[in-house]
Formats: sequence, C-alpha cells, structure tokens
Amino acid sequence: MATRSVKICLSVSLLFLIIVTIVIVTLFLTLFKPKDPNITVHPLGLENLQFSLLPNLTLNVSLGMLITIGNPNYGSFEYKNSTGYIKFHDTVVAQVPMEAELVPARSTINVNTSADFMVGKMINDPNFWTDVLTGTLNMTSTSTLPGEARMLKIIKFKATAYSSCDISFNITSKHVDTKCISKFKL
Repeated sequence: MATRSVKICLSVSLLFLIIVTIVIVTLFLTLFKPKDPNITVHPLGLENLQFSLLPNLTLNVSLGMLITIGNPNYGSFEYKNSTGYIKFHDTVVAQVPMEAELVPARSTINVNTSADFMVGKMINDPNFWTDVLTGTLNMTSTSTLPGEARMLKIIKFKATAYSSCDISFNITSKHVDTKCISKFKL
C-alpha cells in the first residue's frame, strides 16, 4: 500500500514539474523574449562654440542632445558609461558621451548629453561642399551600450544595446530629421 501511494505522489510531482517547466519555457520564448529598444535623438541647440585662426584654423561646436530610450521589455536594462560617435561620410566628426543609466522595465527615459563636433574635419571632407550646395548635411551616429538586463530583479544577463541613426540636417530650414535602428543582444 505504501509503495502505491509513493508512486502516485511521485507521478503527480513529476507531472507538476513538467507543467511548470513548459509554462516557464513558453513565457521566456514569448512574453519575456527580448525586444529591441526604441531610441530617438533630438538635437537641442548650440552649447559651446570655439574658434581660432592660429596656428591652424579650428572650429569646434558642442550641440546639446536629448536621447530618448524606450524599453519595451519586462526586464530592466542598466548600461555602463560609453561613447557614441557621429560620422560624416565615414569620418568621425563628433563624440557623444553617455553616462551610465538604468532603464526600467516597460518605460522610457530621457538622457541629456552633448555632441562635441570637430567642424574642421567636416570642412576638410571632399563631400562637405557638395552637401552644403544641396542644402542637406547627412550624418550617421552609432552607439554601443554594454550593460546588464535584469528579469524580476533576480535573473541577470549580460546584454548590449546597439543603435545606428541616420541624421539629416536641412541647412536652410535648420530642421533635423533622425531615423534610428536599434538592436538588443543578450
């Protein structure tokens, strides 16, 4: 009699364990599956302008930026200090420092930073004057945000968010249009 009740108990426990495992795997493959972040870049305006003629012509401009990071995931993401880069026809013309932040689950944060443009590098690029004559300066920005994703404040994964943005600056209207593509990798 005792062995029969032990067999029933073990069978029910095994069945329960299988059902819980199936539910957890299903949740991780559907609801908790990592989704790409939504990142947008909004230029705010000039913050600093440095100009000198001697010994060489230099012109450096700091442009204030507001970066909006949306996290559609059920886990939070905390990234470390990093630097983004803005390129003008394959030449790095600006650096964008990004201070460490926590992006809570299913929320959006705004990060204030500034892009330090090396205008001399842009002017020396052979494509600069062609773009000026067409009225639009086209640039790309890239950033890599290494960090840690947390599920339910218990499970931690190393994760990285990648972002690439196409930036078009209309010289006459001073309108800036950005289109970003973001990826999230565990």
